[in-house]
Amino acid sequence: MTPQPLHSALTANAPTDLAAILYDLDGTLVNTDPLHFQVWQAMLRNFELDIDEAFYQTKISGRLNPAIVQELLPHLSPGERNQFIEQKEAQFREQAPQLAPLAGLVEIIQWATTQGMKQGVVTNAPTKNVYHVLKALYLEETFDQVVIADVLGIGKPDPAPYNHALKAFGLSPNQAIAFEDSPSGMRSAVGAGIPTVGIASTHDPQTLYALGAALVVPDFAAPALWQWLGATANSL
Repeated sequence: MTPQPLHSALTANAPTDLAAILYDLDGTLVNTDPLHFQVWQAMLRNFELDIDEAFYQTKISGRLNPAIVQELLPHLSPGERNQFIEQKEAQFREQAPQLAPLAGLVEIIQWATTQGMKQGVVTNAPTKNVYHVLKALYLEETFDQVVIADVLGIGKPDPAPYNHALKAFGLSPNQAIAFEDSPSGMRSAVGAGIPTVGIASTHDPQTLYALGAALVVPDFAAPALWQWLGATANSL
């Protein structure tokens, strides 16, 4: 992967008074997309819909379940849609123990802690999934706040979830960094004015750059990310 020129990202996009890091969950803290894809694929086959990974990335990844099911299975009643969603997410949770944090995640969490930064999760994932996955990753006690679209009542790509996180921390957008992997997440974080690092675990780097990413890296262990964070840390 070839990132955009690092120096331009540092000067134009890095926060100047970094006080918080906000993380998406699916595809960012952990690469859940392969597991979600497998479950969606199996569930939709029951309705004679055979999806591939490209379809999953463009039509499903990062979106809210009610909107996905309404679009793909419009003939279902509201009750049937809810039942489908519950069954799909229950199957996902059954397999969640096999998940592992994205490379470098533990290190960046520790780094932010030593810097005295606030840390939060901002996610479109269903509430049960959020806490199930955080527990599976041994991160259930890690974050100062967890903003969940189901609870907030509005999800990404609207900037509202990130605006809510900033307000809860009492911070302005340039005092935070967001990490996102999906187009809807990028639109949400960038729309809130937060310098956003794209995690290219599920989508093409150029797609994330086109949506406003300050930097795109494959995971949290990328040297370019640590150089970027080192520069912002030196400015504190």
